[in-house]
Amino acid sequence: MSDEESLTLNEAQIATATGERRRRAGGRGAERSRKPSGTKYLNLVNNLARTELLSPDALDDIHEASLTILEEIGMDIILPEARERMKAAGADVTPGRERVRFDRNMIMELIASIPSNFTLHARNPMRNVEIGGRNLVFAQVASAPFVADRDGGRRAGNQEDFRKLIKLAQSFDIIHMTGGYPVEPIDIHASVRHLDCLSDIVKLTDKAFHCYSLGQQRNLDAIEIARIGRGISMEQMEREPSLFTIINSSSPLRLDGPMLQGIIEMSSRGQVVVVTPFTLAGAMAPVTIAGALVQQNAEALCGLAFTQMVRKGAPVMYGGFTSNVDMKTGAPAFGTPEYMKAVIAGGQLARRYGIPYRTSNTNASNTLDAQAAYESALSLWALTQGGGNFVLHAAGWSEGGLTASFEKFILDVDMLQMVAEFLKPLDVSADALALDAVRDVGPGGHYFGTTHTLARYETAFYSPILSDWRNNETWTEAGSPTTYDHANRVYKETLERYERPPLDPAIEEELDAFVAKRKAEGGVPTDF
Repeated sequence: MSDEESLTLNEAQIATATGERRRRAGGRGAERSRKPSGTKYLNLVNNLARTELLSPDALDDIHEASLTILEEIGMDIILPEARERMKAAGADVTPGRERVRFDRNMIMELIASIPSNFTLHARNPMRNVEIGGRNLVFAQVASAPFVADRDGGRRAGNQEDFRKLIKLAQSFDIIHMTGGYPVEPIDIHASVRHLDCLSDIVKLTDKAFHCYSLGQQRNLDAIEIARIGRGISMEQMEREPSLFTIINSSSPLRLDGPMLQGIIEMSSRGQVVVVTPFTLAGAMAPVTIAGALVQQNAEALCGLAFTQMVRKGAPVMYGGFTSNVDMKTGAPAFGTPEYMKAVIAGGQLARRYGIPYRTSNTNASNTLDAQAAYESALSLWALTQGGGNFVLHAAGWSEGGLTASFEKFILDVDMLQMVAEFLKPLDVSADALALDAVRDVGPGGHYFGTTHTLARYETAFYSPILSDWRNNETWTEAGSPTTYDHANRVYKETLERYERPPLDPAIEEELDAFVAKRKAEGGVPTDF
């Protein structure tokens, strides 16, 4: 028998065996209703070799240029209290002026006290997350003004959809934390919105969460809600970070009052601050990615140093969010080659300073389509290769962050789980090498019915949430469902299965009493 005849015979044997399996399974499987995956994705470690986009000399050039900006140009620091703290630490502050300049040696001495890793505590200790090192943590979409699904279309954020998205975040272990309000519920008045939202997060999830730095009182309320939710003293909470906030610079080269106040309130109490410049190349930063990275790094170092002026050893993360704009329209672009380069280079900078690195899963698509998938896939590729530790907007981000999409959430969960499976070390044990199975089958056979296969077939490979592997005939008979259709179905099925995590009744009573008290006091002042 010739090699070609042998190959044809083997293909026929495989096709026959595959056909038998298809018939038994109903044509490559009907639409699947998959339950959340248990606890296999709670603690992810990325042991891949990091991509080094910048040479050591190029990394030094960006670092030195950043410090030159802080020394020669400086930053506008809008909060007087922050300027006083900076002056006390040795910064160059002129009375009555907002511009502050920083000696490079002072900056480096300050950031040297930042911990390279820490634990962020949840009310359920099983949900604690390790930040830094080679750990990889995912948080859902945050701060979108709009929400969308196939049935209701794009609409303004509201409390009902806010709660649904929080429940989805609780339902999948690959989502380690809630990243903020997944959508802004504008049907709750801004004066008390943070009280209702954070109370809901404590009740509907048992994961670590975020507070917005939008004025001192909101920070103080959030810290108290997190403390109550964990059922601990403030002294214990200051030892065990239990809340994080995102601090965005107002690029270029400016930190505004609420952000600086947020650093003061959070860092002084040992809570986590994520300093993240929003540097879009060609708009709020130089049009070159290198120039944008220099500005990102200068703004980040300023904010990071200030956290240590407030409290040495306070836990912080270095945030990178540099991307480019569409130079024809000015619209932000995400998941681009430029974004990928910035993510990987940002990781190199964060590792240079020994600081945990925050990045994002982004895309600019307006719907659940190929663009949404490939821009997110490229983002995930970059942040995985670039050594991201904490990934905000990991699931549900759509329309450049303007919309939280239910279907995109499910698509992202599927991709995040694929990333997690890819990061699992390859098993090369004697059992996995399968020499006995190869001996049993020998030349020309197949492995479908072997003892080795039958013992492993249910868990051998990742089983996607959304991929439809039916043949064309079966898929057509089922109505030719798309990924959008499957994602719509899965998010609804997930919400139907949702179970609220246990919460001590005494804690819930204390939480409700605090929220009611603060509402009776009027919450926080607003201008409307």
